[in-house]
Amino acid sequence: MNWHPLTTSDQLNSIDQASQQQLQLILKHSTRCSISSAALSRIERNWQDEDSKKINPNYLDLIQYRDVSNFIASHYGIEHQSPQILIIKNGKCIYSATHFDINYQEIMSQSI
Repeated sequence: MNWHPLTTSDQLNSIDQASQQQLQLILKHSTRCSISSAALSRIERNWQDEDSKKINPNYLDLIQYRDVSNFIASHYGIEHQSPQILIIKNGKCIYSATHFDINYQEIMSQSI
C-alpha cells in the first residue's frame, strides 16, 4: 500500500481538487494508540494494488501533525476522532468511520 503523507493543511486543497476525479481516503492515525494501530493493520492487510485506482490513500500522523488534524475536522465539518477514516468526494466528506468501525469492505463499498 502506498500512503501519501499528509503533513500540511494546504494539502487539503489538492485532496479536494483530486476528489473531483478520484475518491480520496484520509486516515487519521495515532502512533500511540493500539486501536489505531489495529485499524491501520486491517486496512493494509486487505488493500490490493488495484484499490489505489479507485481510492487514493492519504495518511496523517495526528500526533506529529495535530494542527492538520484539527483543520481537517473543521474543514470537513467532522468531529475529530482517532483513529478515523474519511472519504472525500467532490471536496466533501461522504463517509467517516472511527475506531473499530473502520472496515476495509465498508471503505471499498464507497467506490461503487
